[in-house]
Amino acid sequence: MQSINYHLSSNLAGKPYLVLLHGLFGSLDNLSMVRKALESDFNVLSIDLPDHGKSAFTEGFSFTGYANEIVQLITSLKITEVSVLGHSLGGKIAMKMALDNPDLIEKLVIADIAPVRYTPRHQNVFKALNSVNLDSIKSRSEADAIMSEFLEEPGVSQFLLKSLRQVDGNWRWDFNLPLLQRDYPAISEGINSDKPCLAPILFIKGGQSDYILPEHKQIIGSLFPKSSAKVIGSAGHWLHAQKPVIFNRLVRDFLQNDTCG
Repeated sequence: MQSINYHLSSNLAGKPYLVLLHGLFGSLDNLSMVRKALESDFNVLSIDLPDHGKSAFTEGFSFTGYANEIVQLITSLKITEVSVLGHSLGGKIAMKMALDNPDLIEKLVIADIAPVRYTPRHQNVFKALNSVNLDSIKSRSEADAIMSEFLEEPGVSQFLLKSLRQVDGNWRWDFNLPLLQRDYPAISEGINSDKPCLAPILFIKGGQSDYILPEHKQIIGSLFPKSSAKVIGSAGHWLHAQKPVIFNRLVRDFLQNDTCG
């Protein structure tokens, strides 16, 4: 049984492959607008990260473990070279894939994340999720009302509720909440490698986000010496959803050329 759930938009000979990796608490549907915009020019492989969506739950989080599972999937599909676009946690996984598998990766696009350790910033999200009694709620709107007491940022509750569904009459989260909470310190860690990645890599930053900062430039340059950056000034951390036209154009231009356009 395949442990990683995926969707391959097409399998057209001669077209390059692009892998899409979503962020923490998400699923492959989060990057559907990117997939729809690019699938005419790429064979787009959308993936549910381990412990997310319809992928299998694991015993513990590690960047190496997640990256290896995705690489094994790509290999099983007989794909020999891919570009990877990763948002947030998916971006860290993409970076780890590239550092450990240089022959597999053609290009990387990293959306609003750096290869660094972050201080905890999801405490209220975990409080909100844990406040929902899955055995007693009757609807998503009830869960929304409960979580809103802990979540101030607009849209976060609706994003999380996309992963709340009923299975055989019982409510459940599509992500492995106990594991993600237990292993959150590991999720917050940075990416390390003895050797740099020499593939071209584009970092796209939301201008209103604090996930990529000037002090991250040195480590980015040491791990990814062929990196470049673009800023979408009016976007935050969810830049691919907030400014899809600009975001998708930057991605397409970078993947199809050697410049960002």
